[in-house]
Parts: sequence; structure tokens; C-alpha cells
Amino acid sequence: MQTSNQRTFRSQLIYGALAFSLLIACQSNPEQASKSASSETETTPTTTASFEASPQAVEEVEVNTLEIGAKAPDFRLPGVDGKFYELADFDDAEVLAIVFTCNHCPTAQAYEQRVINLANDYQDQGVAVVAISPNSPISLLYGELGYSDLGDTYEDMQVRAEDMDYNFPYLYDGDDHAVSIQYGPVATPHIFIFDKAKNLQYVGRLDGSEKPGSANAEDARSAIDAVLAGEEVTEPKTKTFGCSVKWAWKDEYKDKVYADWEEKPVDLEMIDEAGIADLLKNDTDKLRLINVWATWCGPCVLEYPEFVVMHRMYRDRAFEFISISADRPEQQEKAQKFLDKENSAVQNYLFAKDDKYALIEAIDPEWEGALPYTILIEPGGKRIYSQQGTIDPLALRKTIVDHELMGRYY
Repeated sequence: MQTSNQRTFRSQLIYGALAFSLLIACQSNPEQASKSASSETETTPTTTASFEASPQAVEEVEVNTLEIGAKAPDFRLPGVDGKFYELADFDDAEVLAIVFTCNHCPTAQAYEQRVINLANDYQDQGVAVVAISPNSPISLLYGELGYSDLGDTYEDMQVRAEDMDYNFPYLYDGDDHAVSIQYGPVATPHIFIFDKAKNLQYVGRLDGSEKPGSANAEDARSAIDAVLAGEEVTEPKTKTFGCSVKWAWKDEYKDKVYADWEEKPVDLEMIDEAGIADLLKNDTDKLRLINVWATWCGPCVLEYPEFVVMHRMYRDRAFEFISISADRPEQQEKAQKFLDKENSAVQNYLFAKDDKYALIEAIDPEWEGALPYTILIEPGGKRIYSQQGTIDPLALRKTIVDHELMGRYY
């Protein structure tokens, strides 16, 4: 049975592997994620160096939000382009807007395009927009990822910046929160707007309507306009709404949730062709993901943990995962041991016949028979995804979360 730290490490390895190819693409075009918010004075990072994230335990401290008029605390943080950014890099900016945000939060995702628009609309007015992710990956539960295909690791940030074509630096503070603790964000997103002297002039929400398309960061824009005009911000402090910051010291509940999961019973039932036909009809209101695997199939065994993670990410939404073992009926004990090891507390089945061709025809007559085999089925039985061989976990998670039954925000 795995410890919480082992699970965290495995999750980081998985996410890191998924992001590797995109990381290379991102590094080959570093300007992509570090475009200046001012066309007249481009932001050039002070330092360029390789960076490897190392999320760690942090002693709990009291976190207070920066007060209006306070100086911007200094920082030196890695961006998704692999370069380090410092506060001094933005000395030429007339206004500096720092948005504390993250990948996984549905509210943060709902505001992503508004932050991009903000940077674009003010790029000729000397306004620099910078995003910082304050979250510690080690404090993030699988269940909190239900509206995302990504977590909040540094590697995940690189993927998200690439996917959304961020036009501002996106910085990582998830190792020890050294910078975030000084600024004091309470939720994601949380915006801090500073004047040229780096004095805080506005802190709070971007606007008061979470749903995309219903607002355009009016509160943030009003504050920026006032600062640019040399005027006082009418309402310098507002409340913000979103996901709480995932401070590293908030890990007790995570340990409890993970321990509870490991105590869940792992059952394995027999299933025949008629039972498979019923599964494929999917007369539920959920997306149904089915993976056919076997203990003797190396790729099956290697990728299987990904499916358990997906189940834990999306199980509280319109989603369910079902596994079907292609092991022989007399190998039920072997299949059970594997499922126990993987804590596969889902609907697990073992095909009741020692006839692989009967299984193939029952699952999909178009399936050529190679394992593993994965299908995603809408309510009513429509297949929207099928894969013979190993899956691309990130691509599959995107397919799931972007489906109309799911979605990235409320």
C-alpha cells in the first residue's frame, strides 16, 4: 500500500512525463509565455537558468493580504519559459498587475481569457500583467481536479500556458510559497494592481461575474485606468471569489482522504457478453470510460493507474470508470491481487469465458484485439473515443473535461 508521499511523487512523475514534449516546444519559443505587457518596453527576465520544481512541506504561518499603499514585495520566480523573473524586470511599467491564479480551479479557468484580454488591451499603455501560481502541488486532492485536465505542478503550468497561448509571464511559487505568503492571496484568481512606484493601489476581484462572457474584468480595468490617469481608485479593495490557495501546510485532510480511499473495498465480478452489451448501452446520465486490460499485458499494467486517477478526479461529476480484465476466468485471484495493489475501488469485471474472440466481438467488432483497449461512451451508447493500445492520458482527460456533460467551470 502506497504512502501519501509516494502517491504524490508518482503523480508528479506522470504529469511531468505528459508535459515533456510540450515543455520542449515551450522552451524553443520562450517569448510565447513571456511577452511584455508593454510594446514600448519589453520585459526581459534578469536571469536565465534551468529550473526543477521541488514542492516541499512548509511550516504554517499566518497569511495576511497586502494593504493598500504597501510596496510590492520583491520576488525571483521561475516562469513557464524556464527563465527567472524579478520585480525589477517590471520597473519600466506604469502599472503592474499581478494575478494570483492556477490551472485546476474552475473559477481561475473561467477568468483565463479575461486576463489574456487585459494584457492585450493594455499592452500599449505601459501596463505589465504577471500571473503567479501560489499553489503547492502536494496539497492538491484528486477530487479538486474535477474541472481540469491538469494539476498545479510546474510542468502542468507549462502545458496550460501553451494550450491557452498566454501573453504574460506565468510564474511558479509552489515549492515553498515564499512570495505568495508576502502578498497574501486568499483565492484564485486574486489581482494586485501597483502604480509605477510599486505601491499597491487595488486588490481584489477582476470583476463580479464568474461566468465567461458575462463580464470583462471591469473592476480591474477601472483601477488600472485610474492609476494610469494619476487618480485615486474609487474602490481600492474588493472581496474576491474562487478556490482557496493550496498552502503546503494544509495536508492533513488530504492524508485522510487518501487513507480512506485505500480502505475502500475492491471487488471483481464476472461478466459475460450480455453484461458487456448492457454496459455499452450506457443508460446512465454519465460519461462511461471502459478499459480492457490484463495482468500479462505490460502496457496495460503500466497505464492502469492513470484510469484510477481519472476516476478519482471526475467521480463526483457526470463520469464513471469501469475496468474489464481479459485474464482467463481461472486467473481471477491474480487479477484481484493486481486491482487490490492499484486500489481500484471502481466497477471491476473479469470476462467469464476463456474465449478472447468472444470478448473482442462483445466489446467492439472493429477492435483488432490488441490490449489495452479503451472506449469512452456517452449516455445512450454513442462512442466518442476509442483507443487500441496505450492512451495519451492528457488527451483523454481533455476529451472528458471538455465534454458538454462536464466543462471547466460552473
